[in-house]
Amino acid sequence: MGAFPDVPVRNSKHYRYTLKQPNTLRDITMAFEIDTGTDHLLATLNEGVLTLTLNRPEARNAMSRELVVALSEQLNAAEQNVDVRCIVLTGAGSAFCAGGDVKNMAQQQKTGRKSTLDEAIHRQRVSQRATAGSLYKIPKPTLAVIPGAAAGAGMSLALACDMRIMSSKAFFTTAFANVGFSGDYGGTLFMSQLIGTAKTRELYFLSERVNSEQSLALGLTNWVEEPDALQAKATEIAKRLASGPSIAFRYMKENINRAHASGDVDDCLDLEATHHIHCAATEDHKNAVKAFVEKRKPEFKGL
Repeated sequence: MGAFPDVPVRNSKHYRYTLKQPNTLRDITMAFEIDTGTDHLLATLNEGVLTLTLNRPEARNAMSRELVVALSEQLNAAEQNVDVRCIVLTGAGSAFCAGGDVKNMAQQQKTGRKSTLDEAIHRQRVSQRATAGSLYKIPKPTLAVIPGAAAGAGMSLALACDMRIMSSKAFFTTAFANVGFSGDYGGTLFMSQLIGTAKTRELYFLSERVNSEQSLALGLTNWVEEPDALQAKATEIAKRLASGPSIAFRYMKENINRAHASGDVDDCLDLEATHHIHCAATEDHKNAVKAFVEKRKPEFKGL
C-alpha cells in the first residue's frame, strides 16, 4: 500500500492534534496526541477516549503549577468537545499522584513572592473548581486509572472521578495531617459520599494507608487488577463508556449529583422525569429500541 494519507491537524487554544500513524490500514482511527503546553501533563484522544496522564514520575506525579493549569485547560476544552465521550485520568510510572508538591512549596516559601491570604485562597478555589470540581461535574463519564499511590490532593482527584480502577499494588492515603494540612481538592466531600463520614474522619485524622483490597471493600474503588492487567481492563471500560449513550450518561450523572446535593425526593423525581422523557426523544434511544427488537447491539452516536 502507499503512504498513509495526510490528515488535517485540528488546532485550537487547547487542542493541537498530531495524528498517530496506525500500524496497518485496518487500525485507522482518529487517534491524536494533544499539545498541553507542558510535559507535566500528557493528553491523547483515541476513539472518543481522552486520556490525561499526570507526567512527573520522578516526583510521583506531584501537582506542579504547570500541571494544574494544563489539567484545568484540558478539562475545560473536553467539556465543549463533542469528540470527547469519556475522560481517563491516570499517572505516569508507578504512582497515580502524590498530591501537592511539598518540596516545591518549601522552596517557594523561601524564594517566591509572598501572596496575600486573600490571593492564596482565591487561587486555591479557582484551581480546585477547575480540576476536581470539573471532573466531578463534567457531563461525561470520568475514570481514574490508579497504578500506584494516590495521596492527598492526588487522592481527591481520583475520588472526584465517576469510577476508579486500581492496581493491586496501589493505595490511597489522605496524608494531609502528616504535613499539617486540613485537606483540599474536594476529598472530604467525595470520600464522605463514597464511604460515609465516620470512616472519612478516621482516614483523614490518622492518615493511614488504604490498600487495594481495603479500598474495594470500602467502595473507594470499583475494580482491582494486577499491575500487568490494569491497562487492558481500563481500556476495556473506557471504550465501553465512549461507545455508550452519551446523552443518557450526561443526564445520569446530573441526576446522581443532584441527589447528593439536594436530597429532596420531589426535586430528584422531577429531574429524573425531565431527563428520562428527553432521552426518549433522542435518536440514540429510538435506534437502541430498534436494535433491541432486532436482537443486535445498538450503536450510539450522541444524537
